[in-house]
Amino acid sequence: MNEIIFIVEEAPEGGFVARALGDAIFTEADELESLHTNIRDAVRCHFDEGHAPKVIRLHFVREQVIGL
Repeated sequence: MNEIIFIVEEAPEGGFVARALGDAIFTEADELESLHTNIRDAVRCHFDEGHAPKVIRLHFVREQVIGL
């Protein structure tokens, strides 16, 4: 596996939540810098040594509601 993709969303109570596509990995943090650290840690814990992906890709999803 060369890369893993995370969907990142703003949490309703503040901060961010991230979940991996295709793997059971989930993490959260109050700030983006902490989220990056938490994602790296979660990936290292999920995969055996030497089998972790080389690239972690983050896709940010943001919802906005506008009126007419």
